[in-house]
Amino acid sequence: MEGSVDPVRDLQIVTDELVLKDLDTVVKKKEQLERELHHKKDKRKLQELDIVNQMHQVLLANKQIRFHDWKATDIDIVNSLSLLTAKNVVYLINMSEKDYIKKGSKWLGKIKKWVDDNGGEPIVPFCGAFEAKHLAMTPQERTTYCAENKIVSAIPKIIKTGYSALELIHFFTCGTDEVKCWTIRKGTRAPQAAGTIHSDFEKGFICAEVMKYDEFKELGSEGAVKAAGKYRQEGKNYLVCDGDILYFKANTVGLSK
Repeated sequence: MEGSVDPVRDLQIVTDELVLKDLDTVVKKKEQLERELHHKKDKRKLQELDIVNQMHQVLLANKQIRFHDWKATDIDIVNSLSLLTAKNVVYLINMSEKDYIKKGSKWLGKIKKWVDDNGGEPIVPFCGAFEAKHLAMTPQERTTYCAENKIVSAIPKIIKTGYSALELIHFFTCGTDEVKCWTIRKGTRAPQAAGTIHSDFEKGFICAEVMKYDEFKELGSEGAVKAAGKYRQEGKNYLVCDGDILYFKANTVGLSK
């Protein structure tokens, strides 16, 4: 951009463009609501217009929507516009392999300062060239190359950081012949987690039998977890935790008919 390399400048330009795009969306929504209210007064639309006006003022101040202190009752209306600056951000910093190996570059500190000054969201340095090379290697070649250069793939960290930014967690279900991993949003209760497997499991939910992954790993088996008194039965208000191993009990008779 702008004929020279300056990632900090480019970050600011992109951010400003996102704010302008959201401002355009909010102005159009504001005008639509004002037209509708001109013809007919509606309490719900008046409340919506009030929140849209707040979004308008935030963006006019060149601030991003996600950093404003919104009330819980505002969130649905804010989310309904799918604004770009309302979305969580993870900054992936692509470095040369040389800089990635030495864990630093002339830009990394400047980028971090800009990010810290503009919300402090997660930064993950990585090297696209190394990741492509790493993917093409055999397992033995990867082990040798990474050990020699004191380097590791950033892909696991990128995935984990992305899941965290999106407030996603995992739970596991286990049978005699397979283990499956399910993705849900943090704060999901047991019946809704069961519903990600099948909607009938949510409708007919009775309870969830729970093992913590760390306890299962430490003790070595389901029987050992039960013997240690750490195998629990939870009801409909249980908030599923990251890494839970769950067995759902549900009455599904007649639900699919």
